[in-house]
Amino acid sequence: MVGRRRLGRRFGWLWAAYAVSAYGSGLGFGALPLIAVLVLHAGPAEVSALSAVGPAVGALVAVPLAPWVEFRRKRPVMITMDLVRFAAMASVPVAYAAGLLGFVQLLVVSAVVAAAKISFNAASGAYLKALVRPDDLLVANARFESTNWSSIAIGPPLGGAAIGLFGPVTTVVADALSYLLSALGVTAIGGREEKPRTTGGTPLRAGALLDGWRHIMGHPGLRALYLNQLLVAGLIMATEPVLAVLLLRQLHFPPWQYGLAFAAPCLGGLIGSRLARRVVARHGTHRVFRTVGTLRAVWLIGLAFVRPGVVGLVTVIAVELAIIVNMSLYSPVLATYRLEHTPDHLVARTLSAWSIGQQASIAVLTALGGLLADATGPRTTLTVAGLLILATPLLLPRRERTPLSHPA
Repeated sequence: MVGRRRLGRRFGWLWAAYAVSAYGSGLGFGALPLIAVLVLHAGPAEVSALSAVGPAVGALVAVPLAPWVEFRRKRPVMITMDLVRFAAMASVPVAYAAGLLGFVQLLVVSAVVAAAKISFNAASGAYLKALVRPDDLLVANARFESTNWSSIAIGPPLGGAAIGLFGPVTTVVADALSYLLSALGVTAIGGREEKPRTTGGTPLRAGALLDGWRHIMGHPGLRALYLNQLLVAGLIMATEPVLAVLLLRQLHFPPWQYGLAFAAPCLGGLIGSRLARRVVARHGTHRVFRTVGTLRAVWLIGLAFVRPGVVGLVTVIAVELAIIVNMSLYSPVLATYRLEHTPDHLVARTLSAWSIGQQASIAVLTALGGLLADATGPRTTLTVAGLLILATPLLLPRRERTPLSHPA
């Protein structure tokens, strides 16, 4: 049996910081739309805007931040982004207590948190590459992936219970405090961090904003994986609100069954993430991309055939479990490949470009899915998404590429 790989005290603090913010976000999952409905009595259009427009605006704000993140020490950037998220989320319960909470504030908070999250993730990815050895990157990314899925499995049910017991802003308070604790965890990492060298002119030149996309689109392997990820993530996320309408309104699933249908399969994320290192060691990165990248796309069509009752509940859980097991195996391999094939001076901009593109794809495809569902019904939309995603494996890389041995 393979022993647990030790990655050192400094990685332990980084992982702890990630875990506390992930569980805080899990507790606060969907809190802002819920507050909009329960406190501000917002209608469907406003809730949809909060769920889509806020993150989309945040992605736009993150574009000019990418070069700023790239050419600064990453730990201070991570701490700053955690504190920004803490302040933004903490403003909600403060305004609520003062009777001043409004929809515009929720929209601004949603955008600020989305932009700070993209910048934090870009900085943490670059910092991780410098913190651990190259052959430990997959292990580290798999641990982050495992933590992410466990927080999604545990956080929302606990958050729902907390809201029922203590009121609508309870989980927002917990989410805000988790960012403060994350900032303290990043601070505790300690050690000296070299200031990044400026490469290719001034960091704030106009072209620097697009350098991440230039690197992705100029690298055949990253380009194929990026385009594949945009469509897969967008199509999967686009089915969530449509599936909610089908299960809750048309098939009359009780709320506890609906929650179980999404929480239970997340435990599959623990399985896939733990398998990642062994599967790559045995079969290689390229085969994982081709095989697991295909397997995560073939199950979505099953959601179009959900029926009422226990059989329907089991169908949803089985389909979601199959998708999540494959996603959680694929994702840390993808994250490691991105870092291995990106020069050090482009990591933050590349990760920012990746996140911004993915966020935009999710927003666009979710909006299109909503329009299609209004026109034709949820089952038709689920069927279209399930058929479209079957074509995404054609975008996966066809050749294996050697990682950068001496990043520029």
